[in-house]
Order: sequence, then structure tokens, then C-alpha cells
Amino acid sequence: MKFILVALVWCMSLCCVAQQGMEEMWDQSSSAKQHSNIRWFREAKFGLFIHWGLYSRLAGTWDGKNYYGSGEWIMNQAKIPVSRYRKVAESFNPVNFNADEWAQLAKDAGIKYMVITAKHHEGFSMFDSKVTDFDIVDATPYKKDPMKALAAATRKRGIQFGFYYSQFQDWYEPNGGRNTWDFDESKKDYQQYYRQKAIPQLKELLTNYGPLGIVWFDTPGGMTREQTQAFIDELRVLQPQSLFSSRVGQGLGDYKDFGDSEVPPVPIEGAWESIYTHNDSWGYIAHDMNFKSSHEIIRLLSNVASKGGNLMLNVGPDGKGNIPYYSIKYLKETGAWLQKNGESIYASTAGWIPAQPWGVTTAKPGRLFLHIWEQPGNGQLLVPGFANRVTRVYALTDKKVLSYNQNGSDLVVNTTALRSEHTPDKVVVVEYSGTTPAYNATAPVTVSAQYAVNPVNAVFAAVKGQARVESLTYSHYFGDWKHTTCITGMRAPEDAVSFTVRVTEPGDYKLVLEYACPQESAKQEGRLEVDGKTYMFRTLRTSEFDKSAPLLFIKHPVTIFTVQKAGVYTITISPCRQGKELFKLKGIIAEPLK
Repeated sequence: MKFILVALVWCMSLCCVAQQGMEEMWDQSSSAKQHSNIRWFREAKFGLFIHWGLYSRLAGTWDGKNYYGSGEWIMNQAKIPVSRYRKVAESFNPVNFNADEWAQLAKDAGIKYMVITAKHHEGFSMFDSKVTDFDIVDATPYKKDPMKALAAATRKRGIQFGFYYSQFQDWYEPNGGRNTWDFDESKKDYQQYYRQKAIPQLKELLTNYGPLGIVWFDTPGGMTREQTQAFIDELRVLQPQSLFSSRVGQGLGDYKDFGDSEVPPVPIEGAWESIYTHNDSWGYIAHDMNFKSSHEIIRLLSNVASKGGNLMLNVGPDGKGNIPYYSIKYLKETGAWLQKNGESIYASTAGWIPAQPWGVTTAKPGRLFLHIWEQPGNGQLLVPGFANRVTRVYALTDKKVLSYNQNGSDLVVNTTALRSEHTPDKVVVVEYSGTTPAYNATAPVTVSAQYAVNPVNAVFAAVKGQARVESLTYSHYFGDWKHTTCITGMRAPEDAVSFTVRVTEPGDYKLVLEYACPQESAKQEGRLEVDGKTYMFRTLRTSEFDKSAPLLFIKHPVTIFTVQKAGVYTITISPCRQGKELFKLKGIIAEPLK
């Protein structure tokens, strides 16, 4: 075994930097002053986003052409003139909308708050607005205000209710943001738009629909920080208890919203939210059937909670007011899991144990919840870095007591009794005495022969030279954003990256590099060093990096690493010589060979 102290220092330094970097991003993106009503939000953990508008009637198709990705952007994608788009309202008649059914679905799914689009970028108002006639009451045959009914139905079930409002982008209005195919951008008066439409409509929403838990803003623009603060102050008077999302702009929101489909790789302090689509679009697209199963939703929810945040999952009802079948099915299945395991999610905080091959952790005072996604082959689940005295260990669903051993800071739980439980997330509760430990950012990454794969992700790396840890954003479909943490900037031999791993069993492990590599970086030599041995590899081409195009990753097997003795090892990767960036390294996968 080769233990390199310097590498551990690197790792400690980088993990702290990664944590600090995320916290700095939080500081830049929302108000440092905590809202007096933030507690309910921090405890809620699970919200429902609903995108519903005229785009739902179009269902992703215009003039015989199918569009993919963000269906609510079809007016922008197809460059539909305002004169033609307005006529869509004449056939928008959501007669199947039932506020009680929608609210009951949310209740059955374990949802604690709901946010629905009052006005999206298309400029159409889904409520009875006196500011414009381009709304659901005046411009459609429906002639009713669905927001009134939905606000009442959610509150009746104890669900916090809120509105999404696109305060800057409005493609219907000559002075609204971002319609460049109908209106000359250089001649727009954004302040006039705010005065004549955005602010008056927001006042309607904050006045006519009862107490709102959230006003969820989007794509800020056209205002300075001072103007944004004045905008907020003017609205606060109407509902001081309502929370404003960070997308109000200028770092002045009450909580942080990460990018679409983004989860931070490490726990983040403060109140924050991850937002995800249920399929590939926010607004309804008839030909988009790529729905996340309840298995995926449950793991996503527990992963977000393990970082300390909320998950707000979006559904897109169709033009008749029907929520898609699979959204209903999988939300109810998620709710059934939460009925039994919600104690490990609601009002929890981030677990202090970094992600393990078996899953993630959440916490409450005196209790650590183990979210077991993958059971160890031998049933013996290692929880490293657990120095507190354990008083009891049991399964959350049936309170079945589980045996355990504690050796120093290693806790090993016998999970063989859970094998018959078929669920995407088996929750085990560890009760302990003493104060809650801090997040263990410096712990080596666990690698065990008890799991088919052991991910060693970029966020846990120690970097040297010009190498750096960076979050990359890209898209497969229009607006379908992906976020991946990678190591970038490795161009010279001194630009090294090191991972400290703890291998729990002797044996052979295949080390696989997962990376993206453009053509200009392909066919360069790199080296992987571990336990005093050096292994050479040549980079393989995958894809170019462009935010509007897919970033494709390859899993490149490099060597078999034979571990003679369990312990801590350091894996170092670097370019062999000066050249182009070696690759964008997502991490290492250690696969035990049996």
C-alpha cells in the first residue's frame, strides 16, 4: 500500500474549495438575509412545478413540424408571429381541468408546495387579468380562471401555493424581452413594459389569490440592481410572507434556484431548490414520452435532500387540462414511498457522510438516515467516518432492528434482513448520541468489491497546476440542460489530478476513466499512477464541447489495479507532455473483477 500524505492534503484543500465555491455561488445568487418565513420551505423538500399555457394546446407541433426539448418555447423556436400566436387562444379550451384532482394528486404524491405558470415567456396570462385581454378569460372559449380554483384546492389540502411569473421575457408585448422576430430590440422600452404589464399583473396575483407561499420569477433582465430592489420592495408590501425565488435577479431572492436539472455535487448551506422536468420538456409535448420512473424520482429526491435542498419536479398538462398518465402514475408511486419513508426526507438536513457506493445520507438531530440504493453483495454496509456512539440501528419502514459493529470511526451495518424489500431506496436509521458532526469533505472515496461499480467523481479530486474542477453545462434537446462536474485545464505534466480512495477489500479492480474529448485533444498520451506503478493511455475522441450541443462521455478502461492489502491509495492522472487539454474528466470508475 502506498499512502501519500501530500495527496491527502491536496484532497482536503480541494474538497474545501469545492464546498466554498458552491457556497460562494449561493452568496452571489440570493439574498444573504434570511426571510422570516423560510422555515416551511426548508422543511418541505418536495414541490410540484406546473407549466401550462397556450403552448400546451400546440403540444410541440407547429405547421406540421415537431419540436423537441422545451415545449413552452415553441413560439420562440418556430418564430411564430404574435398575430398568428394570438389565434391559438381561440381553440384553447381546457374543459378537463379539475383543480381538486390536481391538488389531490399533489397530496397523494407527498408534495408540500405547488408553483404554476401564471404567465410564461409567451406572454399569455393563465388567470383573469384586467391588465390585458390576452388571458384565459378574455381570449379563450374557456372563460374561467383556473388559478382561483387551484389556489383554493391546494390550500384545502395544506399545500403551499405559488405562481411562476416571467417578469422580463414577454414575446407578445412590443416592449417585452426577447421577441426579435416581431419587434426591433433596439427600440424597446423595458421600463414601460414593467410599468404597464409586469408590475400590475404581479400585483393582481399578489392581491387576488390569497396568501402565496412563493412567487417564482424567471430570466431577469432590463433592470439594474437598484431597480430590482425597488421592484421587490413594491411587491413585498402586498404579501410580506411570500418567498421570492432567486431568479428575481441581482442576488436578491429569498432562496437559491440552481440551473434547470442541476444538483450541486456537495452539500450547500442555506435554502435552495433543484428543478427538474418529469420528461424532457417543461410544457406539454405530445411526442415526448421520456418520463422518469418513480425509481428515478425517489433517488433524485433523496440525492437532492442529501445535499440539503428541495426538489421541485415539473409536470406539463395538455391543452385540455389533463396531466399525463405517466406523471400521475409515477407521482403516486413516489407518494407511496414517502408515506413509509418521508421521515428521512421532510425537515431533514444534509447527511455528513459523503456519497458512498451504496447511496447517500440525510440527517436529523440524533439520527442519520442511510438511503441505500445498492446493497453490498455480502450485506455488510460500511458507513465510514461515524465516530459518534451508536445507540440503535433499524429499518425505517418496519422498525426492524439491525445488528451492527463499530470499530473506531467505521460503522458496519448488517443489511441482509433488507434483501426481500424491493424499493429503489431502502432507508436505515442510525440513532446516535453526541453532537451532529460536520460534513466530512476530506474523507477518502470508498471503493469496495461488494458493488459492481465504484464511482470516484471529479468533485472529490485534488488538483495541481492549471487543472481545475468545473461545472459544465450543455444540452441534448433545445433547453434540456445538463450539468456535469469535470476536471478541466490539464495541458502539461504538472497539471495533475489526484484521487484518494479507500479500498476495503484486496482483489483486482479495473480502473476506467470517464471523460469527454474533442477531436483536437484526441490521441494524446496520458498517465495514470497508482501504488508506485505508471500506466499509459491514449485519449479517445468523443464530442466537441458546446453549450447548445451534447457533451458525450466515454468510459475508457485503462488498467487492472491489483490490491494486495485493504487501505488508502492515491490515483494520479496527468498529461505526458505539453499539448492541448487532455480531456474533461468526469471521474474514475473502479470495477471489481470476480
